[in-house]
Amino acid sequence: MVTTVTSGIQVTVEVTYQAEFSSPHQHHFVFTYKVTIENKSNQTVQLMRRRWEISDAAEIKKIIEGDGVVGQQPVLESGQSHSYVSGCNLKSGLGKMCGVYFMEKLIDGSTFEVVIPEFQMIANYFQN
Repeated sequence: MVTTVTSGIQVTVEVTYQAEFSSPHQHHFVFTYKVTIENKSNQTVQLMRRRWEISDAAEIKKIIEGDGVVGQQPVLESGQSHSYVSGCNLKSGLGKMCGVYFMEKLIDGSTFEVVIPEFQMIANYFQN
């Protein structure tokens, strides 16, 4: 599990290798990750967009951008949190992800970036 705090917004990521959905002999490795976003600031914010950088040992880096997260643009008042689960397929069993959430303060419409901490995706059989 990795955690970072940017401008009072805490982002925690926990990754799990999904062996039952992976086919290593076919170069298909499935990972899920649970993200928890907690508003520790004193302002109400909304997650508007996200940008992910995905690195796979077998491919060049991919950049994925889009609105919200898993079809939502959650609004978080001070002290509230939002969690979601998503996934990533790799061609190798080794990779990493990191990124940025683009947030908006609802009081004045100003925008700011929140760092998504880098996390490793390592298939179980690579670990001792």
